[in-house]
Amino acid sequence: MSTLALLGFVTIGLFLGLTLVTRLPVISALILVPAATAVAGGFSEQLGTFALDGLKTVTPIAAMIFFAVLYFGLMLDKGLFEPMIGTILRLVRDDPLRLCVATVVLPMLVALDGDGTTTFLISVTALLPVHRRLEINPLILPCLVGLAAGVMNMLPWGGPTARAMAVLKSDISGIFTPVAPAMMAGMTWVVFVAIVMGLRERKRLAGFKAEALNNRAELNNGEMSWRFWFNLVLTLLVVAALFRDLYSGTVPLPPIPSALVFMLAFAVALPVNCLSVDEQANQLATHAPSVVNVTAMILAAGIFTGVLNGSGMTKAMAEMLAGNVPQSLAPWLGTMVALTSMPLSFVLPPDAYYFGVLPVFANTAVAMGQDPLVIGRGAILGQMTTGFPLSPLTAATFVLVGLSGVSLRAHQRFTFKWALGTTIIMTLVSFALGVI
Repeated sequence: MSTLALLGFVTIGLFLGLTLVTRLPVISALILVPAATAVAGGFSEQLGTFALDGLKTVTPIAAMIFFAVLYFGLMLDKGLFEPMIGTILRLVRDDPLRLCVATVVLPMLVALDGDGTTTFLISVTALLPVHRRLEINPLILPCLVGLAAGVMNMLPWGGPTARAMAVLKSDISGIFTPVAPAMMAGMTWVVFVAIVMGLRERKRLAGFKAEALNNRAELNNGEMSWRFWFNLVLTLLVVAALFRDLYSGTVPLPPIPSALVFMLAFAVALPVNCLSVDEQANQLATHAPSVVNVTAMILAAGIFTGVLNGSGMTKAMAEMLAGNVPQSLAPWLGTMVALTSMPLSFVLPPDAYYFGVLPVFANTAVAMGQDPLVIGRGAILGQMTTGFPLSPLTAATFVLVGLSGVSLRAHQRFTFKWALGTTIIMTLVSFALGVI
């Protein structure tokens, strides 16, 4: 094992150990651990460059989340989502089981655009008030939304599958289509998990009746003001801009970065809904804690990944993992890749895995007389699909936990076994079908 690879594994191990076992804040571990290992590895002079490079990669996401939280917070405060919340409550009939099932169905639909951050933004914003009104365990929302989004991230236009197809010079029929039945099995598993959690919450909350229907916002107790309709139209335009890729072929519109979409929307919505300067300041102050928490975490994650990538630790770890496969395991290579793909989401970011590890595994498969596409299929069963909602290496994870109001440590402990279960189920189905 090279020194860089060892240093990389030490960095990941220290981070996971400190955040899962100790009370060190995640944001502190994201900054201090890579800084310490970089200095220990002789990169003290380049540390600043690595950190800035990492910050540059996450700044657009941090800006988007900053203004998205402010925008959706304003819409929530002004009652835009009250009719939808009331409708959901009526549909679920104050039943935790129905709500948990709805919690996985909604992100499965929203995730059709292939962007995890957008899925978390829309799903958590819509469902969090309902979960709170029914007093559901706060860890269930990010768990179920993450499980649903993880499976849906296998879609061909999602990042992992697109990377696998590019690296292996294949197409949908070579990588995605053979494991589509496994993906369906994964979706079924996620619904099953939702049912299990819903039944547990129903038992825990037996006899509880939500007061939400009697506690509707004043906006719904009579004629809705013109601001409600203004906010509704503005929000629909925001959603349309975020999902532009789905209809860009038929409706030609200029591409607008997601961060700019929320900046423009909030800049328009704030003075319309908050007329005085004091009211505007109070609105900003109300959501400042959640905004600071999420964006600070994303920026800290940028430093973490920046040091790992810039120092070469990520590349060294990828080469080490891919270069130590015994010949005797050749027939099981695809299955091994599948079973390890989800846990490796904690260690390797998607680019490092798909552009670094996957080609080496694929070449190894060819040398051993195996189909290299089997490796690609196995990889997308977990690596940054079921694994990305828990990985500290993706900004979307911090969006999910930040908006849900839970800690990364608690989320990982609660969700890991269910996410790993998704990968195992899909691996078993794929193996039974002979596609890995």
